[in-house]
Amino acid sequence: MLLRSIRRRIALCGVTTAVLVGLTTAGVAAPAAAAPDAFRPQLVTVDTPTRADKQLLQTLGLDLTEHAGHDYVEVVLHTAEDAAALVAAGLGYDVRIPDLLAREAENNQLNAAYAAATERSPLPSGRDAYRTLDDYNADMAALAEEHPDLVKLFTLPHASLDGRPIYGVEIGRGVQGPERGLPVFLMLGVHHAREWPSGEHAMEFAVDLVSNYGTDRRITDLVNRSRVVVVPVVNVDGFHMSRTDGELVDLRTVDEGGTASILGTPGNAYKRKNCRLVDGQDTPDGTCAIAATSPGGYGAGVDLNRNYGGYWGGPGASDLFADPTYRGAAPFSEPETQNIRELISGRQVTTLITNHTFSNLVLRPNGAAPDLVPGSEGIPLGDPYDEDALRELGDEMAAQNGYTSQHAWELYDTTGSTEDWSYNTTGGFGYTFEIGPDEFHPPFPEVVDEYLGAGEYAGRGNREAYLIALENAVDPEMHSVLTGRAPAGAILRLKKTVATSTWDASIQDTLDTTMTVGPDGRYTWHVNPSTRPVVMDRQVETVSGDPVAEESWTGTTAPLQSTDQEFAVTQDVDLLEITLDWPTPDDLDLEVYRKNADGSLTQVGSSGNFVGDKERVLLQDPAQGTYVLRVINFASATPSWTLTAALFEAETSTVPGLVENWTLTCERDGRVVQRVPVVIDRGQQLRVNLTACGRR
Repeated sequence: MLLRSIRRRIALCGVTTAVLVGLTTAGVAAPAAAAPDAFRPQLVTVDTPTRADKQLLQTLGLDLTEHAGHDYVEVVLHTAEDAAALVAAGLGYDVRIPDLLAREAENNQLNAAYAAATERSPLPSGRDAYRTLDDYNADMAALAEEHPDLVKLFTLPHASLDGRPIYGVEIGRGVQGPERGLPVFLMLGVHHAREWPSGEHAMEFAVDLVSNYGTDRRITDLVNRSRVVVVPVVNVDGFHMSRTDGELVDLRTVDEGGTASILGTPGNAYKRKNCRLVDGQDTPDGTCAIAATSPGGYGAGVDLNRNYGGYWGGPGASDLFADPTYRGAAPFSEPETQNIRELISGRQVTTLITNHTFSNLVLRPNGAAPDLVPGSEGIPLGDPYDEDALRELGDEMAAQNGYTSQHAWELYDTTGSTEDWSYNTTGGFGYTFEIGPDEFHPPFPEVVDEYLGAGEYAGRGNREAYLIALENAVDPEMHSVLTGRAPAGAILRLKKTVATSTWDASIQDTLDTTMTVGPDGRYTWHVNPSTRPVVMDRQVETVSGDPVAEESWTGTTAPLQSTDQEFAVTQDVDLLEITLDWPTPDDLDLEVYRKNADGSLTQVGSSGNFVGDKERVLLQDPAQGTYVLRVINFASATPSWTLTAALFEAETSTVPGLVENWTLTCERDGRVVQRVPVVIDRGQQLRVNLTACGRR
């Protein structure tokens, strides 16, 4: 309510001297006017009605956001050359935010007004403004200092490229003691520098758990049964530059005479990547902070969410250093992703959430479409082995915040992402939350609403979704449990070394976790299944034989006009394929609609490939009814065409999988005394007595 009233006042008053003076007293100024011929960074919606369009867009080296649908992707244009690249590729677009620098200044005004009017926000911490990197570090340190039996501050093993330490907190009863085999829930934020809410929500969840422990029965039970690990800022260098530049971008000070001067327009407010300045080489600490910025601060660096090992180097990850989605010189080439790799490989992380902005999405594996074929494997990816359970949990979380639950590839193909690697390598469930509807770092009141829920989701929001994820992490039906007896104080170790498939080769991953047997000589260890999902059975759908029904039309359509044909689906089938062909290397487009009972049309598919590429729409499990197939002459000089609709049954085949084992060892005085191979599935409990470990 307050945010809407602030925006309304600004819209009504304009940027008047009175408003400027009032806001300046809060340390904020108004946007500077752009030079008439200057190109300002823009947020645009690019038309991508087909998967081929999305693939083409990914080849242009542009700054793609995580906001996309079946027929569009939102993109940040930093320069006039970026806009020209879209035009040259034949991709249409609409401008949604014409000046991101002005929008940044407006948000700063809104944030200052909110902070001035708010003594304490409804967030668990009561904060009323975005944190800086120093704020995060101070808040984590304070949690650990004030709650030493519940919170442990730790430093990840690798400093950033600019030499900054990267911190996290671990939360749990008796957290300072030895590992007792509890399931681990991992919460990550700020892989992409400009996505400030992703860190805020991670940090607020940590504060939430700690402040409500002992008074809220649900939270107390969950914390007692788990270890919660939170790393709110993975990309510390990039975030620090984005956050500090974001305070200053395109602002003015107002003197008593009413004139204004531009403080500056830094280039990192919308920075995406880390601070890798020279590909594959480190630079002296502090270099990133003094380096000249590229447009938008996105040209230099590695996209950390394309640098993880799982299917690294495949679709949706660029091999060009200057591109926004640059994957890095090698899998895990960056210290930030090495940190998360070692953290996950050294703990039994049964559920993981990595937070991003924006799109109001809950994304689950896989990142690449199921019919794509990695060169390293030679067979289609298929759906994840645990698809049903992954979807059920994703849907349950999305019901709390109003987001859309879907596969990551339904946004667009992505490889080298956090949860794809973690799920396929460890078996722990993993999700990406894309927080908020339409901005990388919106006005702070929206961060409050997204965490706590607003409107029909009030009292739920991401807070409730995170608690559901934590409940999944501690649910033994969703992972595996080892129990038995062993000498008190003995170190138990689960370990395996595996080959993780990249897109064209493989790398080696070692999972190595430990726990300490309690004084009563009994142990219960919550672990992930011994066989990785990526090597389990997978199902692949292929078209089975000739079409069960088919109809073709020929015709002509004048330039910039369209022609409709109707096709009836009168039986249950697996696939409806519509293809459009024409003789010349120019451009026709295809749209498909289903006719409703009242005669209205609902679009169910479209295809608008690049010039010369023919059009195709594929619908899975089409409902019976009448479909309208629309041929559009977008830019064809010879407007004759052939349109074909065909119904198919699909055949589901199973690619046989493997069975893997953990190696469980019992160690005393640094020496392995007993070694046992363990095969255990999800939802299974297995008793393994290690009493022989106590014999001399």
